[in-house]
Formats: sequence, structure tokens, C-alpha cells
Amino acid sequence: MEVNKEQQSNRIPAMEGETPALPAGPVDWPTADPAIREALLAAWSDGSWGTYHGVWIDRLTERLSRLHAREYVLPCSSGTYAVEAALRGVGVKSGDEVVLAGYDFPGNFRAIEQLDARPVLIDIAADSWSLDPSLLDRVWSPSVRAVIVSHLHGALARVETIEAWCRAREIALVEDACQVPGAEIGDRLAGSFGDVSVLSFGGSKLLTAGRGGALLTGREDVFQRAKIHGHRGNDAFPLSQLQAAVLLPQLDALEQRNRQRLAAVEFFARRGVSWSSLTRHVSRASEERSSFYKLGWKYTGEMQGGPTRGMFLQSLQAEGLAIDSGFRGFSQRSDRRCRRPVPLPESELAAHATVLLHHPLLLADEVTLERAAEAFDKVHAAFFSQPAN
Repeated sequence: MEVNKEQQSNRIPAMEGETPALPAGPVDWPTADPAIREALLAAWSDGSWGTYHGVWIDRLTERLSRLHAREYVLPCSSGTYAVEAALRGVGVKSGDEVVLAGYDFPGNFRAIEQLDARPVLIDIAADSWSLDPSLLDRVWSPSVRAVIVSHLHGALARVETIEAWCRAREIALVEDACQVPGAEIGDRLAGSFGDVSVLSFGGSKLLTAGRGGALLTGREDVFQRAKIHGHRGNDAFPLSQLQAAVLLPQLDALEQRNRQRLAAVEFFARRGVSWSSLTRHVSRASEERSSFYKLGWKYTGEMQGGPTRGMFLQSLQAEGLAIDSGFRGFSQRSDRRCRRPVPLPESELAAHATVLLHHPLLLADEVTLERAAEAFDKVHAAFFSQPAN
């Protein structure tokens, strides 16, 4: 079969000099949302934009409390700080141990160290990027005071099982829901589990204020300890009125946008049947509906004789996609810094194999989604298929 010049060009990766699938490059974030502009104008008009205290923080706090069924909400400067404040809130102190996955956000490991506590590493489940609850008994010790569980890359943790284990052991659970605002687990939202949960409003997040975060809890003692730690004559780690103002319209749109992102994820699942180098983890139950800050896969192309993960990602980036590797994980951390009571094979695999597509593309129109899928097609055809005759 003869292949014309245009068809042949469409199959050649941009790394080899042809036009990228997305010539304009990655989709912008945050979007030019008129509702955010109106919120900014309102904060300017009422003069609250430059105040320490005002209606916008109050409205945001009330909204987050109602959504997550948490009585106490502490807005703060970042999700990273919120994790540290959460650990202080549940009473973690010097010499205590805190369990977290061997593959997780680096700031969570550092938050434990910030309290002079000791991280205890547990492996992640084979079908997610979150800790494996079946291993909890094997990592427990009398020094363990808390567990951190993170929902990562669109795969939801088995947080209900982990919550039940922590209650039975009288150990605090910190739920890191920074990547999954609005995700549904049964009849509850992510961010409503455990003794305390955290959200992030960083510049790349689904809810963005450039910076910022929040701690949510139903325990007054946790809230008070966290609040007191951040008080240095005034609130040393605040969220501003302007940040709160721009978050409110995003909360209004969150459910609809999460549904749109989920539809895009399902589109990529259908189109990606032939992407033999990529494995995606999905929600385990019909009553789960994740949100997708990152759409994650594990790359197995090297085992199939294909390129390194780095070369694979560079090829997709050249097509105009915002796609990158995952976290480096903690399996190589020294024994001086952490305790490793169980092997960490799945965490090591995730550190070496995870690839992540950034979420703004998931809100794009059908034409852009199709071009993005064609980018994956081109790169896979170049690396894993026989050339056409």
C-alpha cells in the first residue's frame, strides 16, 4: 500500500523534525476564567484585598467545612505547610514515627523530619500510587503516632481501610487530598477522612490561588494545636483575602470540571488500548470517582525494547504535551533518615516508571484531545511498531 507524503508526515514524530501534534504547545493554566476576574474586582471594590481579615476567608472556610463535613478549617500558605501543621495538630513530636508510602510527595517526608520525627516507609499497592494497607501491621511499632496517606495521579487510596486500621490502633491518620479536590469515595469527598486532611491551592493545582492550602478536621484539639503553632504574634502562614476570593468561583465550577476531566480520561483510556508501553491504574469500584491533577501511567517500554523513559517523555514533549516523570520516591533514603521494615519493590517501580500528563489538557476541546492522542500514536508507532513498507 502506497503512503502519501502527508500521511507519512503525520506519522513521523516531531523529534525528527516534523510538525508537532499540538503546535501551540501545552494548554495554558490557569484558564482565563471570567468568574475569577469578577471575584478579583469584588475584592478590590470592597477594599478587602489588602486586609488581614475579611469576608472572603470566612466564605471559603465555611464552604470547605460544609463540603467536607469538617467543623474546623485552617486556611494557610501551602499544602506543604498544612501537612506539617496537621502532624503537629495530632500531637506528633520529636522521636515519634510516622508511616508514609515509599513513593510520595517529597514535602511529606520533610514535614515529618521538620518535627524531628522519623519516617517509616511502607510500600505502595501494585494497582495504585498509594500505600498498601495490607502491610500496615508489618510496619507498626509502639512509636508510630500517625500515618500519612496520599491520593496520587488520579488513583484513589484505600483510605476507608486505612482509616479503620488507624482507629483500631489509636493512631492518627493524615489524609493528603492535595491532588484530588472533589474526588468522591462512596458518599464522602476526598479530604473528609482521618483525623485531619489537607488541600493545596498551589499554582498548578485544580483549585489554584498561586499558593495556599488548607487543613480540615473535626477535632477541636487538632485545630487548636495547628493554629497555635502558626501564630507568631500574628498568623505567620496565612492565606490572603485575594487568594480566598479567587478560590470560591473555582469551587463553584469544580464538580463540572471534574466530570469533564473524567470524560477526557475515559477518552484516553479508549484511544490508548494500543499504547502497549503504558499501564494505567483505575478506580476499583463504581462508587469511586477521582479527580485528575495528573493522569498517571507506568511506562514499561524499556522492557519491550523501546527507549528510556526520558527519551519517551522528550518525544511526547516535542509533540506539545505537558508530560513528565513522577516523584523520585524514598527507597534510596539512608537508614539514618528513615525506617524501612518492608521491601519497597512497587515504590521503586513507580519511581522509575511513572509518567504524568498534566491536567489542563483534560479540559481541552475534542479536537485538541484527538491531536494529543495522535501524539501518543505517533511516538508509539515510531518506537514500538514496524515501519510501513
